[in-house]
Amino acid sequence: MLKMSAKTAYDVIIKPIVTEASTNAMGQQKYTFKVSRDANKIEIKKALKELFGVDILKVNTINCKGRQVRYRYSRGFRPNWKKAIVTLKEGSKTIEFFDNMY
Repeated sequence: MLKMSAKTAYDVIIKPIVTEASTNAMGQQKYTFKVSRDANKIEIKKALKELFGVDILKVNTINCKGRQVRYRYSRGFRPNWKKAIVTLKEGSKTIEFFDNMY
């Protein structure tokens, strides 16, 4: 029997994604994070609630394929990764990390 190890919030949420598109979405209470590939929507929601203390309306996840890269004469791929776009409830506080971004 396999023993499941408990994931912490820091294992689920890897880093925030700050791009022009994600910065524009912050006006609509949407925040973007890079998350663990095996994390599901419920785990992402619990981790963000624990880390930032925000009320989450919904979580959308996207599996992103790694891009092809060239190193001199050989080719390879960057690793695949998972992105989560989190929408906060109307009366929820904002995530402090993103407050000074826009």
